[in-house]
Parts: sequence; C-alpha cells; structure tokens
Amino acid sequence: MRVLIVEDEPALAEVLAEGLRAEGLAVDLAGDGDRGLELATVHGYDVIILDRDLPGVHGDDICRVLAARQDIEARVLMLTAAGTLEDLVDGLALGADDYLAKPFSYVELLARVHALARRARPAAPPVLARNGVVVDVLRRTATRDGRELALTPKELGVLEELVRAGGAPVSAVHLLEKVWDAQLDPFSGVLKVVVHGLRRKLGDPPLIETVPRFGYRI
Repeated sequence: MRVLIVEDEPALAEVLAEGLRAEGLAVDLAGDGDRGLELATVHGYDVIILDRDLPGVHGDDICRVLAARQDIEARVLMLTAAGTLEDLVDGLALGADDYLAKPFSYVELLARVHALARRARPAAPPVLARNGVVVDVLRRTATRDGRELALTPKELGVLEELVRAGGAPVSAVHLLEKVWDAQLDPFSGVLKVVVHGLRRKLGDPPLIETVPRFGYRI
C-alpha cells in the first residue's frame, strides 16, 4: 500500500510516517499544498492523508482537483483542527472519503487508512493464494506449502503484488510504485535485490519468473 501524507506540521507528519512505515506501508511526505498536489497527481497512491489547512494550495482545493480527476483512484482522509458536524459535511462534499478531527488516536487513523485502501482497490480476499504461496494481507504473514516465510516488509510487499496478480505479469514500475516511496531512485537496482532475496527465501522449485524488459510473475 502506498500513502501520501500532506501535512504542514513536521513533527506530526514524521510520527505518522514512521508509524505507517512500521506497518509495511510506503509513505511519501509533502509539507505544503503545492507539493502535495504535485505528488498526488503524479504517483498512484492508495490513500492520501490530507490536512485541510495548508500553506500554498489549500486542502479544500486539492480535494476538489482529485475528485474531478477520473484517472486518480486514491481515497482521501481529510484532517482538520475543527471537528463540528458542518466541517464534516463540508469535507465530504468536497470529495473527501473520510474525515478525522485533530487531535486523533493513531490507532483510529491506521484503521481508517486500511479501510480506505480496501475501497481504493478492487475487492480482494484478506488471504491471497497461488501455487502453494499464501499471503495473509491483514496479519502481514506469508507461507509456502505451510512453511512460514521470514520476509522483510519490502519482500512481503512484492510477494503480495505478485500473488494478487494471479499469474499475470507485474511490471517493475508497478512494484516500485506500490512498495516503495518517491525517494527511491528507480535505477538503483533495489527491486532486483529484493526479488533475489525473495526467491532465496521461497526456495525450490523456483516460483518467480522474470518477464524480460517488463517485470515478474508467479
């Protein structure tokens, strides 16, 4: 899952990013509305956590732009210092999918992010399986033929995307978009390193096939 946090309070943004990354999510940060709008319209996010009162482009205006774009499927969780019923109605009317008033519980925010991510993608079972590999999306675990796999968050993220594809090839671009954040150099070769480690942990017979000049599939 890939998340964008658009928040002008650096301390809050960093705490949220650290917590979400610990859950295995790829997280990008924007400290103002201009940067937030730029990232939101360039990258394929599952969820955008959007502060309403931002310097530069206002959160309301960002929400309007995203709601009007047919090519953007990200779900928007709007944050605000005001929590009245009118604010809630206004936020949802702008195109936000959910609304959370500050201060909030991190546990509640995490639950809402996961709920929005499920809505951002086509419905999929919480447990994915293919060729003896089982990925429990909710528990963040994976097994092969009943053997538990000790995977890093990135390895698990790549494996989930490959199993989710059901045998269809998955492009390297898609894997980088969904599993890493925008700070990654796409030419760094890190994807090949992670796939190599994943192949080693999956064991024999080999499961991951390289699709030349495209990506991988299981």
